[in-house]
Amino acid sequence: METGGSFICLIRYANMERVNFAGSDVKVSPIGVGTYYDFRWIAPARLLGIMPGKERRISAIRAAIDSGINLIDTAEIYQSEPLVAEAIKGLPREDLFLATKVWPANFSYEKLIKSCERSLRKLNTSYIDLYQMHFPSSSKSKMLEGLKAMEHLVDQGKIRYIGISNFSLDQTKMVVESLKKHPLSSTQMNFSVAHRNIEKDILPYCRENRISILAYFPLAHGKLTSESALGQNVLKEIERNHGKKSITQIALNWFISKYNFVFPIPRASNPDHVRENAGAMGWRMTPEEIALLESSVAGDSGPSSPVDPSRKS
Repeated sequence: METGGSFICLIRYANMERVNFAGSDVKVSPIGVGTYYDFRWIAPARLLGIMPGKERRISAIRAAIDSGINLIDTAEIYQSEPLVAEAIKGLPREDLFLATKVWPANFSYEKLIKSCERSLRKLNTSYIDLYQMHFPSSSKSKMLEGLKAMEHLVDQGKIRYIGISNFSLDQTKMVVESLKKHPLSSTQMNFSVAHRNIEKDILPYCRENRISILAYFPLAHGKLTSESALGQNVLKEIERNHGKKSITQIALNWFISKYNFVFPIPRASNPDHVRENAGAMGWRMTPEEIALLESSVAGDSGPSSPVDPSRKS
């Protein structure tokens, strides 16, 4: 029975939409899933090994994979790497794209290597597809050490791509200039149709330099989950041209329709919500529909580079 279920999953996977990652030949789903929950979950998981709702969260990640999503984002600080390992158990590793992150306290050369080894063990995998610096460090020398360690890990085959998260444009440029052997492949930023500040600077730079963007908070902290967020005119226009779509599907499809290098990563905590999110794939809004959506959403004017470590996915 278990083999049959995996066979069905692989059939679904083969038929789903894929996009090239960071100008490479690697194919990933145009949306992914994040596995940050909150610090009320992280603290007992880290200190006591208690993980409330563990099975439901694992089921949510599996629902994502069954729905054709192969990009899964986690981090050492989230304490969710073992959940990802459980969710992907028995599946072909090459069909998945696993991304995790190292915390700034571990940016020194030796500490970063050890952090990567620890993440490999927790994920129960021989390699990590995307290894990201979670936040910029106040110490440039530590960041440079960490980047050298990341290049070494690529050479060893323990990671495939180097990424960053929450870096400003100037910090991103510093990383690009500092890497000597392997390019910067991605950055991860707070980005949604309601929070578009990175379109001013970071996004154009990434497009020009073939750097993919992972978008956390793609539903703007839940703001883009109610009908009032978009308006009936948007819903009716989308339904007329594409069939019935939910608010979240429209908000996530905005990324897919507008950009081919931006990957939203909504949180995977509810299997039903994950399956609904997957319905954002497989269709495209027209430029006119995109403009209508953007004009109907009240955006904010917060900073393009957040500094709050308590946020994510």
